[in-house]
Amino acid sequence: MLDWPPQIPVVSISSLFFFRQLGTFGAWHLLQPAPLMPPLVIDLRKTEDARDVVHRAVQALAEGKLVAFPTETDYVIAASARDATAVGRLIELSPQRPAEPRVTLALKSADEALDWAPRLSAIGRRISRRCWPGPVAIIVADEHQESLVHRLPLGARSGIVGAGRLRLRVPGHPMLADCMRMLAGPVALAEPCAAETPPVTALDVMALADGQLALVIDDGRARYAQPHTTIEVDDYDFRIVHPGIVSEETMRRLSSLMVLFVCTGNTCRSPMAETIFRQLVAERLECRPEEIQSQGVVVASSGIAAWGGGKASVGATEVMAETGGDLSGHESQPLTENLVRQADLIWTMTAAHRTAILAQFPEAGGRVAMLSPDRMDVIDPIGGTVATYRKCAQQIRALLVARLATILLPGFKQKG
Repeated sequence: MLDWPPQIPVVSISSLFFFRQLGTFGAWHLLQPAPLMPPLVIDLRKTEDARDVVHRAVQALAEGKLVAFPTETDYVIAASARDATAVGRLIELSPQRPAEPRVTLALKSADEALDWAPRLSAIGRRISRRCWPGPVAIIVADEHQESLVHRLPLGARSGIVGAGRLRLRVPGHPMLADCMRMLAGPVALAEPCAAETPPVTALDVMALADGQLALVIDDGRARYAQPHTTIEVDDYDFRIVHPGIVSEETMRRLSSLMVLFVCTGNTCRSPMAETIFRQLVAERLECRPEEIQSQGVVVASSGIAAWGGGKASVGATEVMAETGGDLSGHESQPLTENLVRQADLIWTMTAAHRTAILAQFPEAGGRVAMLSPDRMDVIDPIGGTVATYRKCAQQIRALLVARLATILLPGFKQKG
């Protein structure tokens, strides 16, 4: 809060007498700001209890001080985003780049991204879920009135928002993550650099901080000691803004749409769904089924009670062959936490499959649905005749045609 009107300092008679005795130069020297105190440096590698370091860092941030933290790629300077004065000091330490915010907003996890960028596109959500925590910063449009950025002090917003954009990051170092969990409110980061070379040691960041640091957390040389990758996302795609440790090729893979089909044993219904979906996507993208991954679409299947390495059933293999599909090399796999975390769409064959997934992975609720929009179970052909498998495949195909019409495929915008 602005302190207005300013208070006039009270100088006692004895003080005035003291200044007269000192003379003009002595009095001028006393009134100058004291030299900045060197920061407290804590070596994490020699610390017995990291919790004490966390409490010290959180207290410093809460008091409006600047703290240097290690990340997986470099060292950053942090301040409470709720403190406009502290963010202003960060701005002075941050390089000015065209059409970018001066400072970065650090998030606790990818789950927070929509709080700050409510209109984050599907590709932005995919990348954030797969890359965070990690060495990728994402620039997004700040255009939604419900964004939490509008609750920050105006002085802080001037550095966190630039050219209508926010830069978000979830660093992968546990010390900064632990501090953010304990601090009320978000954290802003300055990422100072010299000639585009990031500080990769505590001494590096201290040299760039212009004496502004109160505390430095030293964890030795940063693990990767390279710049992180900065991208900007829109509704359909992303572009590399600042190249870094994560290559564009890797970013392309991480931005792919992944669709996962789930049944019980991963030998009948879900492998057929995977095969048919590949064919339908290939038709839409005008490529061969084996090429859809290079077009940004990954398809997989699994079973909630599957054993690894099982072959597709004879009936499923025969019926898929009738339409040009090949299940001869299929190997069943169980549904795992990693598959659930990576998948953008998880389509189940029955209501029971969906219930089982949500019971084990409730955080995936927004991405799990029955293949049938009308919540009708896909018939189970196991043990049935080829005709039963054929009927099941026809049901799956009809449901997939309807589903495909509702999703935006990577690469389709350019062809549409």
